[in-house]
Amino acid sequence: MAEETRLIRAGATPKSLAKTVGPPIQKGSTVLLPSAESLYDDDNFITYGRQGLAAHDALRDALCEMEGAKGVCLYPSGLAALTGAMLAVLKAGDDVLVVDNIYKPTRRFCDHVLKRFGVGVRYFDPRQSPGDLVGAAGEAVRLIVLESPGSLSFEMQDLAAIARLARPRGILTLADNTWGAGYLIKPLAQGVDISVQALTKYVGGHSDVFMGSAAATDPTLVGQLENGVTHLGWAVAPEDAYQMLRGLRTLPTRLARQGVSSLAIAAWLRDQPEVASVLHPALPGCPDHELWARDYTGSCGLFGFVFRPASEVAVNAFLDALDLFGLGFSWGGFESLAISCDPQLGTRKFRPDYGGPLMRLHIGLENADDLVGDLKKGLGAFRTAGG
Repeated sequence: MAEETRLIRAGATPKSLAKTVGPPIQKGSTVLLPSAESLYDDDNFITYGRQGLAAHDALRDALCEMEGAKGVCLYPSGLAALTGAMLAVLKAGDDVLVVDNIYKPTRRFCDHVLKRFGVGVRYFDPRQSPGDLVGAAGEAVRLIVLESPGSLSFEMQDLAAIARLARPRGILTLADNTWGAGYLIKPLAQGVDISVQALTKYVGGHSDVFMGSAAATDPTLVGQLENGVTHLGWAVAPEDAYQMLRGLRTLPTRLARQGVSSLAIAAWLRDQPEVASVLHPALPGCPDHELWARDYTGSCGLFGFVFRPASEVAVNAFLDALDLFGLGFSWGGFESLAISCDPQLGTRKFRPDYGGPLMRLHIGLENADDLVGDLKKGLGAFRTAGG
């Protein structure tokens, strides 16, 4: 063979593959098949790299184990997982019921994409009773989308009751399980049909990689999700799949620390004169605590609180005085974050009167006493600005 041919072929296959604690990161779009017969045997062979290689398989297996699922699909973001799962099961003429406290980008997709493709969208009060919710569902309703607790205002739904009532009517249920991270609650065990996560948040855990997942137990539904991924062309990079698997290994340890710290800080905030109320389902006395205690095994670091009536100037002074809390919209990483929430509430149909500005904190892995000290400084600035 000519030298250029030898160079093209040289080193194509490693002589050996050492066993490591993590899977190999395989990079490749082309997959070489073992025979002519296997070229079109999609049921038994991976035929293209977009379907996922070793790191993807390992991550899917681990997520199946955690979620109690028969199949998991991976998406390039949490939003892609939510939208991809909906597109996999909805068609023109269907209706979808969406909880009113849903993640705002999901709402945008429902309003601007689903409606454009002939899917009817109706929002419901997050505290509407399961019986009233499912009882009022019309014949065209195909899917109920849940988020419990909501990632801004933390209302919860009774997932088990809604799923139990919806299934006999042929209505699927989908739960955004990002707050629970697939670990603190198992929606599929509650009877929910599809459990979706923004893996970007707690599973990744380091605020440096995007990914989402959708998990299901019914084989037909798993097939629909897989077909949706194939038809829409979703793919995730092998390095990202490896990072997600690495994050998953430490998820229980990180969640335990962040849950304990968030409860301590939430309890402290409730005693501050500037604070009207705290919205943390895992804190006794907070709204929906009984439902949380029934269904969850622990807490994450995300919760909200409401200031007593105050100006936007005072709210901004509080945020700008913080040093340890970054100002950012994501959550689930090792770092603490804070945002004001009122500008995001304008599109809601069932907007409660919180009695003052709504805030959200994400508690990271910093020392809880240090975080309290930072909040004290912020509250001082809040008072100085007239809060």
